[in-house]
Amino acid sequence: MNPRITTSFLLANLHCPSCVYSIQQALKESCSRDVIWVSPNVVTSVVTVEHRHTETPEVTIRCMAKALQEAGFEISGVTTTATTTSDLDVLNEPSAWPDAESPAQREAHLLNCKQCRDSGESTPHGSCRSLMHDYASDDASASGSGSGSDTRRGSGTETPVKWRATLSIGGMTCASCSNAITEELNKKDWIDTAVVNLVTNSATVDISDKADAEKIAETIEDMGYDANLDSVAEVRQEESGSNLWRAAVAVGGMTCASCANTITEQLSKNDWVSKVSVNLVTNSATVDFTVEGKQDEIVTAIEDMGYDATLDSVKSVKSENKGAQERTVQISIHGLYCQHCPSRVSHSLRSFKRVKVISEPTPEKPVISVKYTPDAPSFTVREILSAIDAADPAFRASIYHPPSLEERSKLITQKHQQQLLRRIYLTLVVAIPTFVIGIVYMSLIPDTDDGKHWLMKPWVSGINRAQIALFILSTPVYFFAADVFHTRAIKEISNLWRPGSKTPILRRFYKFGSMNMLMSLGTTIAYVSSICQMISAAINKPAEIDDTQFYFDSVVFLTMFLLLGRLIESYSKSKTGDAVELLGKLRPTTAILVTRASIGKTTDATVGVDMLEYGDIIRVPHGASPAADGIVLQGESSFDESSLTGESRLIKKVPGDEAHAGTVNKDSAIQVRITGAAGASMLDRIVSIVREGQTKRAPMERIADMLTAYFVPIITLIAVLTWLTWMILGYAGVIPDRYLDSGSGWVAFALQFAISVFVVACPCGLALAAPTAIFVGGGLAAKHGILAKGGGEAFEKASNVDVVVFDKTGTLTVGGEPKVTDTKLFLDLAETNIESSLVLATLRAIEENSSHPVAKAIVSYCTAQTEVWAEVENVQELPGKGIRATNRGDKQSESFEMIVGNEALMRDFNVELVEQVTTQLQIWKTEAKSVALAAIKSKADSDAPWTLVLALSISDPIRPEALPIIRALKDRGTRVWMLSGDNFVTAKAVASRVGINPDNVLAEVLPWEKADKITYLQNVLKARVGRSREHSTKRAMVAMVGDGINDSPALTKADVGIAIGSGSDVAISSADFVLVTSDLRAIVTLLDLSRKVFGRIKVNFGWALIYNLLAIPIAAGCLYPITTSGGQHIRLDPVWASLAMALSSISVVLSSLALRTKVPGFGFRPRGL
Repeated sequence: MNPRITTSFLLANLHCPSCVYSIQQALKESCSRDVIWVSPNVVTSVVTVEHRHTETPEVTIRCMAKALQEAGFEISGVTTTATTTSDLDVLNEPSAWPDAESPAQREAHLLNCKQCRDSGESTPHGSCRSLMHDYASDDASASGSGSGSDTRRGSGTETPVKWRATLSIGGMTCASCSNAITEELNKKDWIDTAVVNLVTNSATVDISDKADAEKIAETIEDMGYDANLDSVAEVRQEESGSNLWRAAVAVGGMTCASCANTITEQLSKNDWVSKVSVNLVTNSATVDFTVEGKQDEIVTAIEDMGYDATLDSVKSVKSENKGAQERTVQISIHGLYCQHCPSRVSHSLRSFKRVKVISEPTPEKPVISVKYTPDAPSFTVREILSAIDAADPAFRASIYHPPSLEERSKLITQKHQQQLLRRIYLTLVVAIPTFVIGIVYMSLIPDTDDGKHWLMKPWVSGINRAQIALFILSTPVYFFAADVFHTRAIKEISNLWRPGSKTPILRRFYKFGSMNMLMSLGTTIAYVSSICQMISAAINKPAEIDDTQFYFDSVVFLTMFLLLGRLIESYSKSKTGDAVELLGKLRPTTAILVTRASIGKTTDATVGVDMLEYGDIIRVPHGASPAADGIVLQGESSFDESSLTGESRLIKKVPGDEAHAGTVNKDSAIQVRITGAAGASMLDRIVSIVREGQTKRAPMERIADMLTAYFVPIITLIAVLTWLTWMILGYAGVIPDRYLDSGSGWVAFALQFAISVFVVACPCGLALAAPTAIFVGGGLAAKHGILAKGGGEAFEKASNVDVVVFDKTGTLTVGGEPKVTDTKLFLDLAETNIESSLVLATLRAIEENSSHPVAKAIVSYCTAQTEVWAEVENVQELPGKGIRATNRGDKQSESFEMIVGNEALMRDFNVELVEQVTTQLQIWKTEAKSVALAAIKSKADSDAPWTLVLALSISDPIRPEALPIIRALKDRGTRVWMLSGDNFVTAKAVASRVGINPDNVLAEVLPWEKADKITYLQNVLKARVGRSREHSTKRAMVAMVGDGINDSPALTKADVGIAIGSGSDVAISSADFVLVTSDLRAIVTLLDLSRKVFGRIKVNFGWALIYNLLAIPIAAGCLYPITTSGGQHIRLDPVWASLAMALSSISVVLSSLALRTKVPGFGFRPRGL
């Protein structure tokens, strides 16, 4: 499996779906070799791209960025998993910092600071930067932040160190500004990657030489922008501790230690290899690696060295590092405002040998970034802050952390909504007199009214006062309220036709524009045509002109309705994607820290969550939530975990149980020892998975992409043809003159229909149909303890699931704590003097090397039965069957080998199972119990046969909800199968107890065979039509439910992979959905919700399609020949067309939001089981 990288581009001009197809085509044409899939999202204006991991991923990212820019898109920000440092950071102007001191304060400091006075500086800021540079150079070994090119040596290799400079930029007003800065920076040879974020007014630049950081700001300032260098930090590529695999390889041909060393050295050169252990005695090698699927490359590498290599086994290994992790924090320092203050801060940290300074503070940016490994309670971030405070009475240090992605998104949305509100206020103020003059006086007031006579009387060149007043009123609206449409449309066209654009000339005529262009064209045609009528009147000087030829009032009302529609749409869209924000609000901001005051006494102190470290003890009172994940240390209580798992009942917590951030203590106060690192709690991982799922698009969206790709050109063509058709028919006399309103000309008459077509067309409803429903569905799923990793595609497949396949152990059964219920010793058959206690001790020592639930049960049983301890060596795992090892006795004659596993393993080693044994095993199997067998043979006699010495039965209790869940699945027409590595008798006994047809059981399946069985079911079973009849050709949609560890190949192979997680084990990479809770009832909720979400997508899509198919012909005047009973023609005026357009997209968003309600037919309600 090749590793992949996910990169997301924030596009400033992705407000509607017209350009989705262009994005996909541009990326696939320019970067087709590396791009795997492209997922544009019109809700978030983010394009997510999954591409292959190459040696230089930044080249691929640049290629994609260049392709997007050449296609006319404005990139405002880029984030990627190719780096370990987040591209998002809070970048404030210097004056925005709370500790930016006033001149009076600086003068007071100068009076009290001898060093400042001695230096003779007229301003305290004078030489701060050079002083800091000198100090950094002197203390480079301690802080690790020296300038210049650098390398890190380790494991015999040299790795170039890269630096990431973060800058705040002022003066950027649009995406063109950010694009210009990005392009200029990328021209520099000494810059590796430059990412300019228009949203955060910041830039993140990767460089090889730290000394070049100052030149970045100078380059930006030379372009006319304000630039401030905020930080320069080292970029490290960290190994993933969550994904670790261990390959056992048999190696032949090694003759001496030199051979073993050669293999170790060569394999260690691969950066994805974390550990190599070559054993010359056993002719084997154990290799730990971080990239799944690399086991074949390991074998090939050994064979290329001239040795024989055979892959024995591959298994997933959990990270062994459960202790405190290295932490990086930013510390804001209030009171730092002269050139000597930064040195005082740095000197105050010199006493801490384990603290590494990443970036130094400056008076302009009083923030220091440090890296350290906490050791609570003796050494924590609290000690670091205290040391800084003690360095100077004026210093007050506090942890500074940037806002979350959701907080940034909210600020961006609020800023956009405020821009719209200001324009709406202007338009509303103008709309009132416009309504009075253009509607009331011109249409409703009788002609005998003196006021109307004065307004309608020709004044200049036949133009009356009313039209001149409307011209004055509409002009600021057109230029200062509708400008959001005009500027965006102009940029889109200029980007498309700019010099050097690689877009083919022909394509520029049939694929262009967006909703902004349609809105701009509608208002511009109305305004410009009215201006032209005024110019014509000024030239020809008629006695009187027709008021119906002017559309100044339409400009005002068009703009007002368009802006109102966009504001409501923006507000509604922000509500569809607030699931992540709501989850983030579950995090508490403070905690009660428990510290020991003296022997037997403790004190409580309220501290911020950022002040906590691994190993700290906190008190969680009634009604509070743990500040971080941890282990209950003292007290018993009940917790409400519904916010994370969807489980409504309270969960009992006793000492030793896990407590998670985001859950609520509903009983007495308890003490919790923190084990979750900052940003690595279960809640953080849930937020990450929900966010990831929101980037995945449903296949049905491709239809919308295809339609919206050509929407604007088609609408433009229809509008032009509409105008020409009505005008030609009028001048040709095909239509009667009575169609004209008040004798207006055919040009103006036809123009009204063209404007209506421009304004009424709305591709936004098509584009919002799927993503808004998916966002709401993902939030509802998270509320019920379901994490939709697969996003829209997973929801679409889950809505059509025909077959659900369950793993047995840990899925239909509890799995976590199986028990050994029966044992039978057969020492008489072995004809040996080995005591039963030694057999059990050896068995325990062997099973301690396995994480399988059955192995844990055996270890617990053996520990309770004997106090004898044994040592084993040469432990060899036999995948899917068992383990083999050697008991090392005091003498060679006392050593013996043991194998423990299933009946298949006994057959492989020719262990004879007498009738007495087989009869007993059959009894246990019919009781739905698993069996484990142990056999031994003497180490001294290599020809001695293997002899059975012990048989055990293990009972794994069936989940209490399994039977009703299977029944519910059958009631909804879903077929249920079971997949198990256990024997047929036991597997069928379990199936019978939970209601699964014994014929639907696949047993004795080895881990690597499970995926093949899923493929078999996909090929054999057919989809259902209704609840009874099978489809003749369409294959069944198969879902696999497993524990996500040894079931991962099957989860990947299935159409829908559903992994059962618990506690911190929620990030299972191979699944489409992850159940945070182990309650199987979530599966029925998942399938019902998927069906509801996808059904709503169909409704939204259908409504948006029907709206455009009906509204456009009506706006074009197809119904105009029909008259009402009052003699009025049926038509859609431009003003009402704009209102209809706004309502169309708003209705789609509201339809998706209705899923959150519990109204029958509109909302979603999980069924009661």
